[in-house]
Amino acid sequence: MIQIDLVEAFVYRCVIDTPVQTSFGIMRDRPAVFVRVTDSDGTVGWGEIWCNFPSVGAEHRARLVDSVFAPLLQGKSFSDPAAAFHELSTGTEVLAIQSAEPGPIAQCIAGLDTALWDLSAKRAGQPLWRHLGGKNPNLGVYASGLNPTGPEILAERCYSEGYRAFKLKVGFGRARDHGNLQTLRAMIGACDLMVDANQAWDIATACNEAQALAPFELRWLEEPLRANRPWSEWKELAAVSPVALAAGENLAGEEAFNQALGAGVLQVVQPDLAKWGGISGCLPVTQRIRQAGRRYCPHFLGAGIGLLASAHLLAAAGGDGLLEVDANPNPLRSLTCGSLSNVQEGRVTLSDAPGLGLTFDTSTLREFLVRF
Repeated sequence: MIQIDLVEAFVYRCVIDTPVQTSFGIMRDRPAVFVRVTDSDGTVGWGEIWCNFPSVGAEHRARLVDSVFAPLLQGKSFSDPAAAFHELSTGTEVLAIQSAEPGPIAQCIAGLDTALWDLSAKRAGQPLWRHLGGKNPNLGVYASGLNPTGPEILAERCYSEGYRAFKLKVGFGRARDHGNLQTLRAMIGACDLMVDANQAWDIATACNEAQALAPFELRWLEEPLRANRPWSEWKELAAVSPVALAAGENLAGEEAFNQALGAGVLQVVQPDLAKWGGISGCLPVTQRIRQAGRRYCPHFLGAGIGLLASAHLLAAAGGDGLLEVDANPNPLRSLTCGSLSNVQEGRVTLSDAPGLGLTFDTSTLREFLVRF
């Protein structure tokens, strides 16, 4: 039984020297919303709420925690985190419709759910990956977020740090995309290379671009189409693409993932536990992904707490999935990601410390704290 005494939200933001470029916009700073849940015994659990773009959404989500979710949780008891996830989801279903904000509300619930699982595992004296039934804490990782401007600079640094798989952002015109791929392939040799179009193309463009990518021997092509396009278009693309298709970060709800798996077109499925579901929602989804013979590779592009949670969920799910690690400099990630900063020949190992294994002190992030 978990009895919740206190729920707190913290907004952080750090300015970055090199903006992160995507086909839909440019990130000029990196925000993070961390949530801390304290139970009646004084045990603390941490979670992270998705807010990476647009960054002004960070304060809004923190206010949702303070005004909507803290009153729903404080003073309440739950048998386990999944029970709290269900109660929060059903209890705010009408609010999500009425406010036209199903995304931010789902993201707040996801972050709180992660915090409750961290707390639950700590109370059990187990690392979260083992608490969830995992057997192996050793994971493959890849360096993500390589910008279209000089991606080889970041890739070279990541290679020296131990990464052996890389993902480039594309959707900036074939000449620029292919020039970057040629440079990267020459630099990394036979290492795994993937691309992310961030929903940049329509179906006709996607079919043409996918076929043109064949010479680069890519492991997957991520979100070539908008996430809300019908599965008939994805099937049309899959029929001609020489590259495996990946998506899932912008799907929300079990039914959406059931439809995605039922369509049979995604070889790599990428739920983002900070966008929807947390651990409670995403764990059963990962099991269905594995049962369908697909590869589970969690999406995540935020700070360290959500990255740790994604790693623990991947370890619990098992399989050969890769953990996405944003390679761009971000102290909100590097100061809070624990053992994930130690990459050895493309792999990391989660610690045996209870919960997420998070040991950071909030004072280390004081310079990034935002008053809201």
